[in-house]
Amino acid sequence: MLRVEIIQPDGTAKTVEVPGDAVIGKGAQNEIRLDSWRVGKEHAHLFKTPAGVLVEDVGAFGGVSVNGQRINGQSSPLRPDDFIGIGPYRLKVTDLGTAGGEGRDAGTPAAAAPAASVSADPSDTPGQTQPGAAEAVAPSSAEQARRQLEFEWRKLLHGRLLEVMDLRRQDVHHMSDDRLRAETARLIAETLAELEDEIPPELDRELLSKQVLDEAIGLGPLEELLADDSVTEVMVNRYDEIYVERAGRLTRYPLAFTGHRAVVGVIERIVTPLGRRIDESSPMVDARLKDGSRVNAIIPPLALKGPCVTIRKFAKRKLEPADLIRFGSLDAAMAEFLRVCVEARKNIIVSGGTGSGKTTLLNILSNFIPAGERIITVEDAAELKLHHEHLISLEARPSNVEGKGAVSIRDLVRNTLRMRPDRIVVGECRGAEALDMLQAMNTGHEGSLTTLHANTVRDALARLETMVLMAGMDLPLSAIREQIASAVDIVIQQNRFACGSRIVTSIAEISGIESGIIQMQEIFRFHNQGTGENGKVHGHFAGCGIVPSFYDELRSTGRPLDIDIFMTDGASLGDLGEELAL
Repeated sequence: MLRVEIIQPDGTAKTVEVPGDAVIGKGAQNEIRLDSWRVGKEHAHLFKTPAGVLVEDVGAFGGVSVNGQRINGQSSPLRPDDFIGIGPYRLKVTDLGTAGGEGRDAGTPAAAAPAASVSADPSDTPGQTQPGAAEAVAPSSAEQARRQLEFEWRKLLHGRLLEVMDLRRQDVHHMSDDRLRAETARLIAETLAELEDEIPPELDRELLSKQVLDEAIGLGPLEELLADDSVTEVMVNRYDEIYVERAGRLTRYPLAFTGHRAVVGVIERIVTPLGRRIDESSPMVDARLKDGSRVNAIIPPLALKGPCVTIRKFAKRKLEPADLIRFGSLDAAMAEFLRVCVEARKNIIVSGGTGSGKTTLLNILSNFIPAGERIITVEDAAELKLHHEHLISLEARPSNVEGKGAVSIRDLVRNTLRMRPDRIVVGECRGAEALDMLQAMNTGHEGSLTTLHANTVRDALARLETMVLMAGMDLPLSAIREQIASAVDIVIQQNRFACGSRIVTSIAEISGIESGIIQMQEIFRFHNQGTGENGKVHGHFAGCGIVPSFYDELRSTGRPLDIDIFMTDGASLGDLGEELAL
């Protein structure tokens, strides 16, 4: 905890106690609230580190000063007699504890911060591992102190690098990636050489240089995570709070960004090459990385804790049906049935919750399409990786700064009908484009594939009805249901269980409509038998004893299927083992 004295504009003072990581501003959610028109909603950030208590200007109008001198970005460690100026207020941190900045150069972090100076509260220390996360055994106090020291020096070097590049007026916009990386590495090396005598000997210079380089022109701490094949999802809640998903489990990552601005810089480096933008007028964005990984970012004022980034990684290697069988997501009979359905040009919908593996399964189904057919994919952010020669990929576009130029998925789906497609693959139906997708399925474009969010196969049809109504065509519900029953052949339900396993829990056929109700019959089902000793879901796949109505059609086209795969005596798979890496 920190004790902060607040001197009001009228000269009166009050003292408040705040956590070691506090936001200052006039926003009601801030730990230190200053009510003045000269104070921004989130004006400054006060936080405690092993090097001392620091204050950071988050870019609000009017800025932040220390002892009358305006700071640029982050201050040096505060001394007990320092005054922070914010608008008409003056603040003084009266309880600095053992992390005070006395007796050393205010421009550099502590050269040897003792282990005792590390805050006992995990929430006060950026980058510290939370209990039960990242590592099985909590790091020692000495290791925590070294990490914090490394964090502070990384901040200092990053700030010095920006100053040097600004003073030398480096024109980075016209540099190639290789030249920019080489030039930045050279400047970092020069800065390290200048501060060699001040940098603590226990810090790895090469590692420090790499971390600063990654944050300056790369993706910072995310570089290692994106290169790690065991990581399936990366979640940045704020600059010093990063979580990752491995094997379906969430863990805290020990490294951190140097500040909110560093996170915003990484977001901009991701979205700018794609022609997208993120700023206060457009604080949310969907994008992708070069490897196809899905990226979502949201920044203040919508994200109260600071810029937030979520990255859904996809396997670098093209997954095959055999991989899904090995992961326990489905069995060989189900995979063979789906392959025949795709080849026979059946219209298929994959439904499931967020992170259940819909896109991965859709990608595998799409690769069942025979070579030589003309495929057109439509996505909000391109993620599908098809390996067909005759492939066209379309991607939706958001509006520009003036609010114009947006191209929706619905517009693209309509346009595909004029492009002579053999197959239309829509990455995900979220709204009115569902109507155009159904009309395409009903007008000679058989074999189309798409995904949507739903909890069961029956819910998927109800959600499809709702999305068609979003088109604003004022169609009667009976007409919509007739369209769905006529267009959709197969619905695949995929669920994600608490242990992280992604499993195809049901494959159902839409067999028609009767008395205004869409008729369905389940062909395959996953029988959940509870949780095994290792916490994994336990069960087996089996047919439901129902032969699909188009079985004779499959047999007449030379695609025979063993009718026994639809019988109910499925073999037990035991513990499902590995999860599907998404």
